[in-house]
Amino acid sequence: MRVVHEGNDFDLDAAQQAVADLLVALGQDPTSEHLVDTPKRVAQSFAEMLSPRQFDLTTFPNEEGYDELVVAKSIPVQSLCQHHLLPFHGIAHVGYLPGDRILGLSKLARVVELFARDLQVQERLTQQIANWVQNHLAPKGVGVVIEAEHMCMSLRGVRVSGSRTVTSAMQGLLREDARSRQEFLALAGVV
Repeated sequence: MRVVHEGNDFDLDAAQQAVADLLVALGQDPTSEHLVDTPKRVAQSFAEMLSPRQFDLTTFPNEEGYDELVVAKSIPVQSLCQHHLLPFHGIAHVGYLPGDRILGLSKLARVVELFARDLQVQERLTQQIANWVQNHLAPKGVGVVIEAEHMCMSLRGVRVSGSRTVTSAMQGLLREDARSRQEFLALAGVV
């Protein structure tokens, strides 16, 4: 199955004009030698940051009956804050208790990117990843933890560089069974 992100129809011309207008509003001259290509570069940058790569969903029968956790740790995550259009970045830990099928390991990183390449809030991003794994793999449980630094906190406002926000989403046995949840958190290295 080919996984394609829906939405994000970009109007690069309109985005370029908006950036030029913003430069003017900030007291800058968008026709100056240093800024003349900035609207185009910024529009293309946002289009790139908001466009996840397509991928093929690869699952395999769980013929061995593997019933322990599968955890991909420290998956890099970068996204854009929906409230400030500033980046946030960090790592995601994604794990699941297999049911009838197991997932190609690279697909966990691809699912993180699928939802991160959008205007986001970290809480929703965490839940979207967990829901996707649950809905497409039907595991016995799924857990997602994201640790990220938000530039909207580091560069502006409170200006606390290095502060990390941690969010989690647990489903199935990882939510219902305290020992399974604790094992996932320990393997992910967050407890």
